[in-house]
Amino acid sequence: MSHEFTTLAASSMDTATAYRLLCGIVVPRPIAWITSVSEAGIVNAAPFSSYNYVAHSPPMLAVNIGSRGGALKDTARNIEKGREFVVNVATVGNMETMHKTSAEFAPDASEAEALGIELLPSHQVKPPRIAMSPVQMECKLSQVVRLGRLNTLYIGEVVAFHLSSEVYDGRHVDSVKMQPVARLGGPYYAALGEIFLRPVLQTPPTEK
Repeated sequence: MSHEFTTLAASSMDTATAYRLLCGIVVPRPIAWITSVSEAGIVNAAPFSSYNYVAHSPPMLAVNIGSRGGALKDTARNIEKGREFVVNVATVGNMETMHKTSAEFAPDASEAEALGIELLPSHQVKPPRIAMSPVQMECKLSQVVRLGRLNTLYIGEVVAFHLSSEVYDGRHVDSVKMQPVARLGGPYYAALGEIFLRPVLQTPPTEK
């Protein structure tokens, strides 16, 4: 391996450069395809790739949403006001539709309606679920953490999991059958690719 590096000081870096570097380095990133509802009842659907799970007791997810032009994005505004959202898993099968929802729609326009996305009613939250996703997680907002100059971390507690029988056997989710799609840098997405098997070296977490 070469030991020749380009060193860039973050203190003098502009926002666009930092964003480009992080998106190219922190890969692959899972995608939270989030449905939320505005105060006017408009269903918003949008993907975010700065996302992960952050706790398992209770189960909690976190998604980082950046502001645009000094204003909150529709999803962030809906989450802050309604305090509920649904994370739908993005897959190879629904990638094209998911990608289309990343376009800039007017605040009073519903991506789901414009793109003909079938929705299912949730059980414990107001925002609906995306039917073409094999896994949907209903979330209630737990914390809002402002980060830096442009970003906000929204932490939600999962109050209900909806798992398709095509990927869930009653105990485990089959990640391979789920065919999740991840985000890379620039205009690129990725599927699972080669799978590596290694023995589990730690026991799963428990309360005691």
